[in-house]
Amino acid sequence: MTRSTPASLLTALSQPEVQPFYAVEMDFDTAPVRFWTGYGDRTISGETYLGSGNLLSISGLDEVNDLSAKSITLQLSGMPTSLVSLALQEPYQNRECKVYFGTTDTSAPIEVFSGLMNVMTIEDSGETSVISLTVESKLIRLEKASNWRYTEGSQKARYASDTFFSYVSDLQDKTLVWGRTSEDD
Repeated sequence: MTRSTPASLLTALSQPEVQPFYAVEMDFDTAPVRFWTGYGDRTISGETYLGSGNLLSISGLDEVNDLSAKSITLQLSGMPTSLVSLALQEPYQNRECKVYFGTTDTSAPIEVFSGLMNVMTIEDSGETSVISLTVESKLIRLEKASNWRYTEGSQKARYASDTFFSYVSDLQDKTLVWGRTSEDD
């Protein structure tokens, strides 16, 4: 993914001591859920991210040179029951999820991954829970076959008043005169 890195982040990364972090934003119906890999609340681009410390892990975050569709796995451990109930009740599939990278010395993180939430698993031990979420790259849509057919019935299902495909059967045996005068004239 081509992106420009802010000068402040490049400067912070060149320092002898660097405190990097990841931030995750997941789009749910009721409200977006935002976490970062530090402690306490952090404001990023005007939005508040909840500190998750080492309870948030991200795996599969690889940079590739081609347009291959990748996926990552987010894992939140030690989650309270309120977040587990949100995970159980909210529709999450095909909702957007973004992952940012930054340092604590700068306020300009960069987006390193954007995709759609796919599969969520919850392991509940009674007191705490572990929530794992697979997020697929938006490029995965290019690998999936379309379920739409180019027929009159398929078009009517999408657009009830569209009559475009009703003329296709009449055109199959039609003789078209192109570039010359018709012999029937």
